[in-house]
Amino acid sequence: MTNKIVFTKEMAKDYTILIPMMCPIHFELVKNVLVNSRYKVELLTNTGPGVVEAGLKYVHNDTCYPALLVIGQMINALQSGNYDLNKTALIITQTGGGCRASNYIYLLRKALKKAGLEQIPVISLNFSGLDSQPGFKLDIKSLRCLLAALVYGDLLMDLSNQCKAYECQKGESMALVDAWVQKLSAEFKNGKGIGRKEMRERLKAITLDFAKIQRQKEKKVKVGIVGEIYIKYSSLGNNNLEDFLNAEGCEIKVPGIMGFMLYCIYNSIEDHKLYGGKWLRLQIVKIAYKYVLGLEKMIIDAIKDNSDFEVPSSFDNLIKEASKVIKIGTKMGEGWLLTGEMMELNAAGFKNIICTQPFGCLPNHIVGKGMIRKIKQLDPTCNIVPIDYDPGASSVNQQNRIKLMLAVAKESLENENEA
Repeated sequence: MTNKIVFTKEMAKDYTILIPMMCPIHFELVKNVLVNSRYKVELLTNTGPGVVEAGLKYVHNDTCYPALLVIGQMINALQSGNYDLNKTALIITQTGGGCRASNYIYLLRKALKKAGLEQIPVISLNFSGLDSQPGFKLDIKSLRCLLAALVYGDLLMDLSNQCKAYECQKGESMALVDAWVQKLSAEFKNGKGIGRKEMRERLKAITLDFAKIQRQKEKKVKVGIVGEIYIKYSSLGNNNLEDFLNAEGCEIKVPGIMGFMLYCIYNSIEDHKLYGGKWLRLQIVKIAYKYVLGLEKMIIDAIKDNSDFEVPSSFDNLIKEASKVIKIGTKMGEGWLLTGEMMELNAAGFKNIICTQPFGCLPNHIVGKGMIRKIKQLDPTCNIVPIDYDPGASSVNQQNRIKLMLAVAKESLENENEA
């Protein structure tokens, strides 16, 4: 077994902690929260063949593609010569669920040992009490800031995606995102913007700012992106899928991280119904579930009350949509959430859906590709294409498959306009 290097309180004073990239907007806010908590943190942006090569070299080939990329990005960064290897640590999330959600941290430590970097401490960021590290502790204020960062990140991502395809001045929406990320990060430092009243005010202000962006009125092809959580959000994992769709003139919709968080909490409640458990733990989970539902409602209300943007659906509606085609007890991988997101996107008018999957990821192939036939039986106009991602997959072939989907979508849009 690989020895665990403990991240001590002394290390916290001068070690640089590296974070792998997944969601640029959310993770930039999260990084700034950790910086405000007096940790020296850096968000990794290294990409290219070197990342994949490092992953293939130090992770078993049968390991899923997201694990290969995350670990490859970290080791590639460590081997770049840009960091003092005796003053650097790594951090990775760990949910305690099945599959990669719990195993990444052990794969990473094994890969570090193989690369001769076993002195690098690995910190687990989780809320399950797993793999505790004495040198990395977050107080209540920091935890509230982290949760607020995910709420603001979801709103910024959603509104910027609704603007990008239609903005008259290209780049205006992303410039506004950057401005708000800096503003919110500064407020987090002073403990502001994290109370419910303050959050409502900030969410309203963000929505009003995006509503001021001048947008064209023409109809464009709407494309939803679902899939395994890393591949869905990470440009490194999906070969810059969002940039490709933007270049094709599409309006993109990517479900927010709050939905995944609610999915994880709700599954604990569902587990208690199916298998039983401690009454006290169930009550705590229900309180958390109600609290996060309240945060989701603030996002919905901010958009509905202050703009003409498309209003996100609620998590309760997501459960109803998913229940039409799959059992809610199906929760390995992205489980029923992935199926529900496809149903929800289709109902919201995003009938063209790309289902991004790591090649060979059995759970997500079942709840993703395996549900497409049933969804199309319910609505034959739904246009879904599953795309597999792995080290050997050609981006040209992936883009060609997506272009075929877009060709069908554009033809449907033309027929709709003529009608």
